[in-house]
Amino acid sequence: MQYAKDVMLTLKRDGFIDEQPPILMSQWIARTVEQQMAKLPFGPFFRQNTVLVPVPSSSLMRPGTLWVPERIASALVNIGMGREVVACLVRTTALRKAAQTDPSERPKPKEHIDTISVQSQISEQPNEILLVDDIVTRGAALLGAANRLAEAFPTARIRGFAAMRTISDPSDFVATYEPRFGTIQYRERTEDTLRRP
Repeated sequence: MQYAKDVMLTLKRDGFIDEQPPILMSQWIARTVEQQMAKLPFGPFFRQNTVLVPVPSSSLMRPGTLWVPERIASALVNIGMGREVVACLVRTTALRKAAQTDPSERPKPKEHIDTISVQSQISEQPNEILLVDDIVTRGAALLGAANRLAEAFPTARIRGFAAMRTISDPSDFVATYEPRFGTIQYRERTEDTLRRP
């Protein structure tokens, strides 16, 4: 478990992986997706015509701020795992960080929808959009971002990719590298999300 936490911290700062030669985590993720494409349950998400859209941070972005989802998306496109990166989603109001907030106080999808806007267009109407994030907790940010994109690009199929997922129950932890396909479901009664797995 400690190793997984160390990997998560390296991912959050896009640090170097201890390989020869050292490689940035964003580049390692892209290379691994490319090498494992045939085995990945979400391999079909990465098509030549897919537009990759990085998920905005919960805080307001300042020039020069590290934006790991954008780095991951760029690394993927640089090796042919998508058509282009379009950073069209912008956080207009800062939100609480899910990872640093009590589960009952984490932002819900509606808060994400209300604080994200589409501020630029994609050069050619996309058929496939892939949201790219570094870590998915409950999936509220991904769901909120997907809803904003669906309003702007109603004919596109929108899916999400996160480099890592949180696991609440330590007994559910299997391995640091465990590619999975899953769903994020909106729960109307509680206005939150259910992520599986």
